[in-house]
Amino acid sequence: MESFKTIRVWIALVAASAGVGFLLNKAGFPASFLIGPMLTAMVFAVRGARLYVPRPCLLCAQAIIGCLVARALDPSALHAITEDWAAILLVVLTTVVFSTFAGWMIARTRILPAATAAWGCSPGAATGMVAMSEEFGADPRLVAFMQFLRVTLVMITAMLVSRLLFGVIATAPAPGAAVQAFTDQLPGFAATLAVAAGGGLAARLLPIPSGGFFVPLVFAAVLQGTGLITITLPPWLLIGAFSVVGLWVGLRFTRETVRYALRAMPAMLAGIIALILLCCLSAVMLVWLIGTDPLTAFLATTPGGLDAIAIIGVSSNADISFVLALQTVRLFVVIITGPILAKLICRLVPAPTSSG
Repeated sequence: MESFKTIRVWIALVAASAGVGFLLNKAGFPASFLIGPMLTAMVFAVRGARLYVPRPCLLCAQAIIGCLVARALDPSALHAITEDWAAILLVVLTTVVFSTFAGWMIARTRILPAATAAWGCSPGAATGMVAMSEEFGADPRLVAFMQFLRVTLVMITAMLVSRLLFGVIATAPAPGAAVQAFTDQLPGFAATLAVAAGGGLAARLLPIPSGGFFVPLVFAAVLQGTGLITITLPPWLLIGAFSVVGLWVGLRFTRETVRYALRAMPAMLAGIIALILLCCLSAVMLVWLIGTDPLTAFLATTPGGLDAIAIIGVSSNADISFVLALQTVRLFVVIITGPILAKLICRLVPAPTSSG
């Protein structure tokens, strides 16, 4: 009887998550099929639903997301990187330093633990940061809250600045413009699944933190870079992977955690706004160093929100190759340096000791 009740709750949760994700997607929110299930699962959890996402399902979702990140590391962006590699590296490292400063600033308030503040302020790879954060001592619920608050603010800021300062009206590409028959996608899809499965299995055998995310990412990136495979991820598979991570995060919330997140929101907003403003300084530096146009520099240095950035870039006269090249380099650097910077902030802001 209890198991039947659990199944009914799961059906209701999945149906509600799909509905909320669909509505957010229609409204133009990035990562809508992660945010929707996360918010829906939060409501269910706070209302007493005792559900959890099985560990194998989470590992499968992490492997798929790792392959997605690997696909973003497009070899075609290498040309733009090699032309201005010094300026790109300087701007990327500056952005990482700015994000570390924002995380340190939030951690200093003692409202959030240092590890959670560090992972929450990471300037990109939001889903990957959430998936990795728990194994490095952060609270994935609050990291997710911060990451998608950042993505939303970055998206809104990018659209307002592009429209008001540069006169850009971003329009999404027509649906079906690049649709490929599933039979044509099948070889790449099968190879991608094999890489994800092999990487996930290797991660279970190797003592690598967040191996379920990292190992498939490295495998897929190397194989794609050498031309051996074409990473193929159908939308329904990505929606499923995003939804699993969203449900995993949302179901871990409690009433106390929600109240805590709301109390911490002013500090979160201050850190995120500071990060966005500091990244605008990076854009100014980019214009000064290599003479790129201001819109390209602005889009290239925004701390995340790549979906919205790509749409704005394609809809304008910005150099989209340069934008994606810099965003790709930063994505890779953020994933590598995330654990190191989180540990650094924890050392700079040690946890308060309890007296008595």
